[in-house]
Amino acid sequence: MSGLNAFQSEAQQQLAAGDVPAYIQVLGRGARSAASELRRADTGLKNRALQAMASRLASSKGLILEANAMDMQRGKESGLDAALLDRLSLDDARIDAMVEGLRQVAALPDPVGEISDMRYRPSGIQVGKMRVPLGVIGIIYESRPNVTLEAASLCLKSGNACLLRGGSEASASNAAIGDCIQQGLADVGLPPASVQVIATTDRAAVGAMISMPDYVDVIIPRGGKSLIERISREATVPVIKHLDGVCHVYIDTTADPAKAMAIAINAKTHRYGTCNTMETLLVDAPIADIVLPELATAYAEHHVELRGCERTKALLPQVALATEEDWAAEYLAPILAIKVVDGIDDAIRHIEQFGSHHTDAIVTQDYSLARRFMAEVDSSSVVVNASTRFADGFEYGLGAEIGISTDKLHARGPVGLEGLTTQKYIVFGDGQVRQ
Repeated sequence: MSGLNAFQSEAQQQLAAGDVPAYIQVLGRGARSAASELRRADTGLKNRALQAMASRLASSKGLILEANAMDMQRGKESGLDAALLDRLSLDDARIDAMVEGLRQVAALPDPVGEISDMRYRPSGIQVGKMRVPLGVIGIIYESRPNVTLEAASLCLKSGNACLLRGGSEASASNAAIGDCIQQGLADVGLPPASVQVIATTDRAAVGAMISMPDYVDVIIPRGGKSLIERISREATVPVIKHLDGVCHVYIDTTADPAKAMAIAINAKTHRYGTCNTMETLLVDAPIADIVLPELATAYAEHHVELRGCERTKALLPQVALATEEDWAAEYLAPILAIKVVDGIDDAIRHIEQFGSHHTDAIVTQDYSLARRFMAEVDSSSVVVNASTRFADGFEYGLGAEIGISTDKLHARGPVGLEGLTTQKYIVFGDGQVRQ
């Protein structure tokens, strides 16, 4: 039996014995070995693997939908809310989008091996930087089975092996997608340990993943605040994370009314369960009496519950009075907090105090105010005259994303291929010795 098959066999034995930490250790060793092979894989081979995965996924659509139906039924029986069920759900269109995402990642430029900043030193040597994979990436996520494929594609294209631990609510869907990934790897001869979907939902698997730096180079959590707080607190492996998405839209006095309406409605109602959905609307006081009644009517059509400050309630008596907790809430639901503010300074202060540094937008016709907002709002994405829903790796041209980081190191914003690599110095000489 070959080395990597031996890894799989040993992992199955440990899992059957109920030794979850030992099982994860075996997967880690397999991933570390696969990462060495992936460093040697050229762009063409990685792209062929992605295309093979896309073909396998497309031909297995029926099996994936059957598995997802099982997950959805269990989710409904266990009382998952509408936002989580929306994240969990797959249909023909979403699977087609996953297939297209794989093909788009295959078409993206490969960052691995890119050399930059080459320069001569007085000694005659040339010094530059080469972009290289991080190595082994552990990804822990909840609900959304499409993350399994997005994570696998981006890790593979950037030359990284990965361990994927999805949530229990999506276990059947993740297993079906994982089978397609394994088949695609086998089609082109890449090691099966390049992408491993962890076959247990035992919480001990997470604890083992985040505490084995010998085998895992970085952890990327995608899920609820409690999950990410736990991983940030307990991990001995570096973490790329965001805790929550308390996103704002600020409508300035000079805003084009039609644009403001379209953006404010889309940012909230396009999808409720995503981290780039607007949770608080800020409206400049001079136009609040014009903007808010019209927006309230539109939100009522979408069955959005409104919670407002005292000035908002004076204009919209039907809304609930917002509490201090509302300003920092990530609802992930058809609920919106609204505050009337006194200009851009007040808006920026509110965002700084209550925001999560994820995505914040301004609607304005004033170029100077737009520049101020971009410079002074300290978020991973700052948007002018567009919806916060554009804060997404696919919409940014990354093909897909592994997550959206609100950290400042190592990556910030949607994390695509380049965010899954690092750089090392390279030196070219011609016999030089240091004097």
